[in-house]
Amino acid sequence: MSFHVHRTAISLAPLALACACTLTQAADIDPQVLAAARQEGAADVLIFLADQSRPQLAPLAADADYRLRRRVLVDALRARADHQQADLRAWLDARDIPYRAFWISNAIRARVPAAELSALAARDGIARVAMDAAVPLALPQVRAAAAPQAPSAVEWGIERIRAPEVWADGHDGSGVVIAGQDTGYDWDHPALKSHYRGWDGSSAIHDHNWHDAIHDASGNSCGNDAMEPCDDHGHGTHTAGTFAGGTGSNVIGVAPGAKWIGCRNMASGWGTPARYIECMEWFLAPTDLDGNDPDPDLAPHVINNSWGCPPEEGCTVGDELADAVDTLVDAGIFFVASAGNDGSGGAGGCGTIFSPPAIHDSAFVVGSTTSSDRMSTFSSRGPVPGSALIRPDVSAPGSGIRSAVPGGGYGDMSGTSMAGPHVAGAAALVMSANPALQGNPVAVAQILRETAVPIDTQGQSCGGIGADEWPNHVAGYGRIDAYAAVMAAMAYVDDGIFEDGLDGAPGAP
Repeated sequence: MSFHVHRTAISLAPLALACACTLTQAADIDPQVLAAARQEGAADVLIFLADQSRPQLAPLAADADYRLRRRVLVDALRARADHQQADLRAWLDARDIPYRAFWISNAIRARVPAAELSALAARDGIARVAMDAAVPLALPQVRAAAAPQAPSAVEWGIERIRAPEVWADGHDGSGVVIAGQDTGYDWDHPALKSHYRGWDGSSAIHDHNWHDAIHDASGNSCGNDAMEPCDDHGHGTHTAGTFAGGTGSNVIGVAPGAKWIGCRNMASGWGTPARYIECMEWFLAPTDLDGNDPDPDLAPHVINNSWGCPPEEGCTVGDELADAVDTLVDAGIFFVASAGNDGSGGAGGCGTIFSPPAIHDSAFVVGSTTSSDRMSTFSSRGPVPGSALIRPDVSAPGSGIRSAVPGGGYGDMSGTSMAGPHVAGAAALVMSANPALQGNPVAVAQILRETAVPIDTQGQSCGGIGADEWPNHVAGYGRIDAYAAVMAAMAYVDDGIFEDGLDGAPGAP
């Protein structure tokens, strides 16, 4: 097993890096870690340091340009990790334990021998040793790979959210970058190639546009550390086609004028918390293919996340990915998360949004609808335990969605994985229509929620909110309306103020 070790020397920035935690208490070790170590003699773990707070950016003004705030935040996070992880990295080096250090979350991924776990947990400054297990996700599968390549009409989901009306007004997502972390991407698919930020029309530059977080997996057709976008499953290519794909009359993407970049976080559908964190870190400051030259100014405006992290992978207490997600949103990036496909469970599917990142308050959570504007049976419902927010935030087309699949073809898939890209594309349309909303995910979320359309919930209620009350825990604020959202975006003035009086507390029940 090989790891790339980041040891970039960074001078400490004059920002708050102190930890308010008690550093002398032994770290918690997840039971999964102990079980794996007993069985295999070693365990793949994520070592979370005690300080997980985001550095304060004072004296930077609260209304400073989001790109400046992002650069300062990245510098501070990198400096914090370099400083606080130094002793632990030296300890790992002395024992020839390979590792990968992260700064978006103050954490290190390593394969630790069973004999070293107790000594590791006893070290100062470590809060928790969590499992980092590779587990296959139950991803949607292609239903009709031989679907016609040149349909006679715009795809039904795109039509339903009124994206063509937005295009007719001259807004197609131009000037906006959408990112996805997924099973990878067939970048030179006819529906994706011209939309890839790394393609200039004659040659491809994958530096700062592609990252592979798969370093040590076997049995995946892309191999490890792929130097160009590759998809060993098909799920990622399908999602990218929906948020920014299409060619000629083959209209499959919501924001065909947007550019896309990508990170592979699953090998043939197998993900781990460390892979998810690595992709989120790379999005915040994309690097070249060698992991050098991080540039926060090349971060995307929107990230689509059609995946989840179940307890079997190591997301056992629910906060393993929270700091990375929160940091991306704090940095001005709109973070879309699919709700999950567990809505057919007991209690009418209520309370079935189980897994990160959809459980995190800073994520924008999306449920799935059918072509008849009803909730898809499989779509996970809220509420999310411990959260006062309405979940999902909104719903979008997700049943029977036709999009690109690897090899130049097209196929249908169903899942909230397909609904999320509709919202990512709609967010790009909003930011393209009004660039003042770029870097302001709170305002974009407010617009998408409050312009959503109530739909038929078939009398279902969850979390004590009636089926005819809006918003609710079945469909959120309703099915998105891209045209209404863009009209509201054009009326946006500043700081949550709209010329037409659009208001409301984002996410409030």
